[in-house]
Amino acid sequence: MQLPDAEQLLTELAKKIRPLLSRGNVALVGIHSGGAWLAERLKAILDGDVPLGTLDISFYRDDFEQRGLHSQIKPSNIPFDVDDCHIILIDDVLYTGRTIRGAMNELFDYGRPAKITLAVLIDRGGREMPVEAQIVGTHVELAPHQSLELLRDDAGKFSLKLHEND
Repeated sequence: MQLPDAEQLLTELAKKIRPLLSRGNVALVGIHSGGAWLAERLKAILDGDVPLGTLDISFYRDDFEQRGLHSQIKPSNIPFDVDDCHIILIDDVLYTGRTIRGAMNELFDYGRPAKITLAVLIDRGGREMPVEAQIVGTHVELAPHQSLELLRDDAGKFSLKLHEND
C-alpha cells in the first residue's frame, strides 16, 4: 500500500486551518504525541502568535484499566484561558473517536471553549464514537488489523508507517 506523504498532508492541513485564525481568540491544541508534533509545526507555518497547547489524555482514556499507563506520559500544557476560546484540536490519525472523546473531557477540565474544531492528518474510518473531523488532510481505508503511525525524524520531518497488528 502506498502511504500518503505526511509533509504534503501537513501543508494541506495548514491551508484549511488558516482561515479559522482570522476569527480571533483561536488556539491550537495537539494531542500527544503525533497531534502535539503537528500542532507545533502548524503554529510555525501559520502564525507564531496563535496560542499553542498540548494534551496527554492517558488518564482520560476509557480503556485505562485494560491498558494501564503509557510509559511515555507527557504533562498536558494549556497556557491560555480556554473559556470562550475557539480550540482547534489536532491529532494525527482519527480512528475510533475514543482519543478525541478523552481529549474533549480533559479540555473541559480547563474551562468551557466557545467551539472545538477537530483537525486530523488522516481519517481512517472505523468510528466507535460519534466523532467527526471538520478538517482532514486525507482519508485512508485500512483493515481493522492495520494501523498508521506518524513518525518524526531528527530534522523534524514527518513520515507515516503502516503496522500489521495481530
